[in-house]
Amino acid sequence: MLTEASSYDELYRNFRWDIPARFNMATACCDRYADGTNRLALIYVDDDGVATRTSFDEVAEMSRRFANVLKADGLVRGDRVAVFLSQSLELPIAHLAAFRSGMISIPLFALFGEDALEFRLANSGARAIITDESGWEKLTKIRDRLPYLQDIYITSGAVHAGAKPFWTSIETESDEFATVETSADDPALIIYTSGTTGNPKGALHAHRVVLGHLPNVEMCHNFLPRPGDLMWTPADWAWIGGLINALFAFWYHGIPLVGHRARKFEPQAAMGMMADLGIRNVFLPPTALKLMRIADVKHPGVKLRSIFTGGESLGGELLGWVRETFGIDAHEVFGQTECNLVIGSNSNLFPIRPGSMGKATPGFDVRIVNDQGEELPRGSRGIISVRQPCPCTMIEYWRNPEGTAKKYAGEFLLTGDLGVQDADGYFWYVSREDDVITTAGYRVGPSEIEHTLMKHPAVAMSAVVGIPDPVRTESIKAWIVLRPGFAPSDTLAREIQEFVKVQLAAHEYPRFVQFVESLPMTATGKVLRRELRALG
Repeated sequence: MLTEASSYDELYRNFRWDIPARFNMATACCDRYADGTNRLALIYVDDDGVATRTSFDEVAEMSRRFANVLKADGLVRGDRVAVFLSQSLELPIAHLAAFRSGMISIPLFALFGEDALEFRLANSGARAIITDESGWEKLTKIRDRLPYLQDIYITSGAVHAGAKPFWTSIETESDEFATVETSADDPALIIYTSGTTGNPKGALHAHRVVLGHLPNVEMCHNFLPRPGDLMWTPADWAWIGGLINALFAFWYHGIPLVGHRARKFEPQAAMGMMADLGIRNVFLPPTALKLMRIADVKHPGVKLRSIFTGGESLGGELLGWVRETFGIDAHEVFGQTECNLVIGSNSNLFPIRPGSMGKATPGFDVRIVNDQGEELPRGSRGIISVRQPCPCTMIEYWRNPEGTAKKYAGEFLLTGDLGVQDADGYFWYVSREDDVITTAGYRVGPSEIEHTLMKHPAVAMSAVVGIPDPVRTESIKAWIVLRPGFAPSDTLAREIQEFVKVQLAAHEYPRFVQFVESLPMTATGKVLRRELRALG
């Protein structure tokens, strides 16, 4: 665990990993707090605003019971168990039951459609799935194409032929279950990548993954745990950012979480909930922060201690708004499903530089390299990479040895993101390797242009892509969602183009501007630039 230090350099220099040989996430993130004291684990807020509190003792008992359900139904160590739920009490119960059984759980976004669901269930060979009524309706349309899928457990209580009632099954099973002994390197999770390019890949993670997340979570949440800490994120608990960064990293420290199954993020409602429950720690993705800024949220009862964000860089305008609105800095982080939270920031340790992701997380050796894994000098653009081994890194891509091999070069895991490290150790995101725009001989990353667009008073959200150009190779096109009170027009488009040309450079302004109502995004809130490129 990180302890508060006087400087980042001291913290980074003195850090040492201590990964035990035997480790199980169910024991570490639940059982050690299930000591008969009814320590609070979860506050679940339903659609009517009613809050239900559940203790670690209750979560531990219910997950032991469900582990017995899985065992009675013939599942064995190594089998895959899919969890197709949004934020709920049932979700951690299902994951913990799989962990304590030596099985591999598969978090799936509740908003997945039939094709996305079928691919992941077929690719993983999942033998069981826990879902709700909405998930059941999707599964009925694809189950005949899933020969490995044996058991479907429904949390709603409804009776369906071919499905089993989750809660009734739990109630009739014993609460005695001996958690299997697992090593820190034994497989625990398959988390599928966002799929921004090609088919998603299943990143197989070991039980140690939660330990690998702790240094960044502790640093960027301003040194966990503190008395009164209470965590909430609107991010789905199927994303590594919601499941490990939030749920299990906080439960590792015995810190309770708030769960809320919102169909749509509502900025004012979020502020009210944070005030009413006394939430102290949040993980708010950039999209959520942008929506809050558009709504001009205010609530004197919100008293946050830490704001953690990642997925896309905030930029100076949004960082300033967060500081003005909440009285604290948003701490940005960087990572990916395959090796998460390797860079982060903490304004109490070093100044935040707008546009920068921060510095390497203690315990991680992050470098800029070329595609051969050779380190590049400071100030050079290259691939953000992480020296191996480290506890956060996946074991492999599930059933994809070729993809696994391509992920590494020499000693480094290649993130596939381009960046620059400056002389002071700050990392600056440029783009995905495949998002680079080649125009008139220049290689341009969309991130910087998007940050500049966000400074224009008319722009709420933006995405920049390259489109074919017979002369320049590619031209820059900006897709823009306007703020309330602004209407699309050729005049406004020219004004925005000139604004970027002045702020950046003539070769970086968008020659084409298209106004849209919304941008296509992954379930994790990342813009799907490939869809925009396909539209031209």
